[in-house]
Amino acid sequence: MKNFKKYGLLLIIATLVAFAAACGNGSSTDENAGDEKEGSETASGSIVVSGSSAMQPLVAAAAEEFMAENPDADIQVNAGGSGTGLSQVSEGSVQIGNSDVFAEEKEGIPADELVDHKVAVVGMTAAVNPNVGIEEISKEDLKKVFTGEIKNWKELGGKDQKITLVNRPDSSGTRATFVKFGLDGETPAEGITEDSSNTVKKIISETEGAIGYLAFSYFTDDSVTPLAVDGVKPTDENVQKGDFPIWAYQHSYTKGEAEGLAKTFLDYMMSEDVQTGLLKDQGYIASTKMEVERDAEGKQTKK
Repeated sequence: MKNFKKYGLLLIIATLVAFAAACGNGSSTDENAGDEKEGSETASGSIVVSGSSAMQPLVAAAAEEFMAENPDADIQVNAGGSGTGLSQVSEGSVQIGNSDVFAEEKEGIPADELVDHKVAVVGMTAAVNPNVGIEEISKEDLKKVFTGEIKNWKELGGKDQKITLVNRPDSSGTRATFVKFGLDGETPAEGITEDSSNTVKKIISETEGAIGYLAFSYFTDDSVTPLAVDGVKPTDENVQKGDFPIWAYQHSYTKGEAEGLAKTFLDYMMSEDVQTGLLKDQGYIASTKMEVERDAEGKQTKK
């Protein structure tokens, strides 16, 4: 009888131990499930991004992919030019302002209040209508074309066609970069002026004798011809080595440190997937690939 009670007591203890172990395992499983749930949480909210049209194809493509992964997030990407992006982010009317130039280069912008995120680098060059008949130009002749000294392509070995200039407005970072590094600071003559790089490309492609300037990211087809300068082809590799002079950082500015969805999206823009995949596919260069660097004054040095 004593042995029966003893065995019964042991059986009860064993059952309680097994039950406790099962509960412990259940808690562990719930904890892991909670971690998985937390890890799978998606970003939410809405932000507006504005500014550089040279950056627009990249940022729009990144925003589309980001929103596909985060259906509760809404990212509106507008162009308008670098000056617009810097002004609007300074005023707080947008969360991210994109620019081809340093904030310090734009008069009236409180650069000390903004935080710079160098998302990428983009090369830029002169672009001509394919029927012009040239594929390269010296920098000296480029300056003469844009200042109006050379008025017909036959003077450069091209067709007998009047040169039509297509410019961006003063607020454009693409214009500022092209004037600074392509024209050595000389002011372009009057011509057609358009707010959008997309429109500039369309006009060049449809207008006999037209020339303008575009970021490499717009050379996705044969509708316009990018020009080599001083015998150096406009390629990513030549920009990276510092051999091709017309390039700019692609800045995404925030007013103060980025927070919330703006920070999450900028982190995504700087992620390995975007920097090594989407960025290159869209015609941009990762800042980390550059063998040279520039400061706000335009001074270029080897890294």
